[in-house]
Amino acid sequence: MASGTNVFDDAARAMHLVDYLGAELKQIPTRNGFGEGVIEAGSRDRNVLGICADLSESTRFEGFKKAHPGQYVELGVSEQMLVAMAGGLAAVGKIPWIASYAMFNPGRSWEQVRTIMALNETNVKIAGAHAGVSVGPDGATHQAIEDIAIMRVIPHMTVVVPCDAVQTKKATLALSAAWGPAYLRFGREKSAVVTTGETPFEIGKAQTFREGRDVAIVACGILVYNALLAADRLAREAGIECAVVNNHTVKPMDEAAIVDAARACGAIVTVEEHQKHAGMGSRVAEILAQRLPVPIEMVGVDDTFGQSGDPAELIEFYGMGVASIEAAVRRAHRRKKPPLRL
Repeated sequence: MASGTNVFDDAARAMHLVDYLGAELKQIPTRNGFGEGVIEAGSRDRNVLGICADLSESTRFEGFKKAHPGQYVELGVSEQMLVAMAGGLAAVGKIPWIASYAMFNPGRSWEQVRTIMALNETNVKIAGAHAGVSVGPDGATHQAIEDIAIMRVIPHMTVVVPCDAVQTKKATLALSAAWGPAYLRFGREKSAVVTTGETPFEIGKAQTFREGRDVAIVACGILVYNALLAADRLAREAGIECAVVNNHTVKPMDEAAIVDAARACGAIVTVEEHQKHAGMGSRVAEILAQRLPVPIEMVGVDDTFGQSGDPAELIEFYGMGVASIEAAVRRAHRRKKPPLRL
């Protein structure tokens, strides 16, 4: 990785990112990207179905229902049946997308997801909406901050956590075209759009959004934006140049990209809107423990439940804001081993 002089450097331009330090960014919920993507997927392939558990407006299935009424099924509040029906439809060649709040699907339906979807390798896709504490006032019962953990452990399961609404649309289209069980995680609240229509996206391929050689910040979901802001501030105020990796595919994770980042920077900070335990950061640590041990700091929820509140305030309260990422980078930077003198 080449050291960056500012956050909107040549690497960012090559990735077709927006100038996140320039004009005010668009704020669009990632769930809107799913809604747009599934409509287009349904037009491309009439085997794509939408099945919802009484949350079509919240999950952004409303547009799909109107555009493709013959491809949509409303089940009501029955998340286990949601998976069972989808498994049967997938067995006869359909490509079902099933949607609810992530806390209820896959949360409530995990056994059916494990057995019907994954054990049988069915071509069912889960849209897990309203994930993370940024659900806000819905509170702890609706804030899925354990879902990456319970999904990444299931064999055959693909897990994708896009960074913004544009990338969520691309992920929806890519997963619709790929064979096998998959989980797409996205949120409710408006969040910054940092990519464009031209930004590349491929399942299983992490993206370096910013170059740097001091510490690599490996992030997923809407907190990629916070990671970019933290990297800029650290460069200006402390001379610490951070690489920022958008690690959107938690499973199968891009192991080569993780190892490359660790080798180039010598220290890693992981950032996710999820429990620190067993989430994306834990998978990064597993990879590096086996292949290239370096100091690692993790930013996420620290073994507690969420609560009701303003989404932005909750991100800060649970230690996932820009200042918390900066502090984690400084800790990782201090822990770096000095280069060997030969």
